[in-house]
Amino acid sequence: MTFDDQEYLQRDPLIDRILITSDEIQRRVAELGREISKEYPHSVPIVVSILKGGVMFHADLQRRLSVLHEIDFLSVSSYHGRTESSGVVRIVKDLKENITDRDVILVEDIVDTGRTLSYLLEILRARRPRSLKVVALLNKVDARVVDVPVDWVGFDIPNEFVIGYGLDWQEKYRNLPFVGVLKG
Repeated sequence: MTFDDQEYLQRDPLIDRILITSDEIQRRVAELGREISKEYPHSVPIVVSILKGGVMFHADLQRRLSVLHEIDFLSVSSYHGRTESSGVVRIVKDLKENITDRDVILVEDIVDTGRTLSYLLEILRARRPRSLKVVALLNKVDARVVDVPVDWVGFDIPNEFVIGYGLDWQEKYRNLPFVGVLKG
């Protein structure tokens, strides 16, 4: 059974409001798929999702890529059950594929302080990919502490704690089809 965005909002009193609707997300993901595909007409990039938050965005995005590509996954932890990053990043699951001399697209659900992304880019650059680009669904420019490159951005958002479309609060709310703001 599926519910539209408003029904989810009405059913859960902890969701303050919808920031980006499911329709807006799907439109932008389709645009990003077209933009990214234009960059790789003669390459088979590896599209790397950052788990767990990036998996929904990654799944929808790869269906919108019109070029052949491979996928892989990284899992990192920096929140440790809190609503703000601890600043301590650890790799929980590393890549399976070798990315040396490959075009790599790193798929992030959200870039806020930039610390996690900066750490990941440093680790991945050491593996000598041909190119390394970043696509982020959400970009919290006002929260940035470390300047990091983001090649494609879905949406710039305010510095609020968001949930839905893969983003969680204590492992809940990832299933929401929209990006919302948690009360509180």
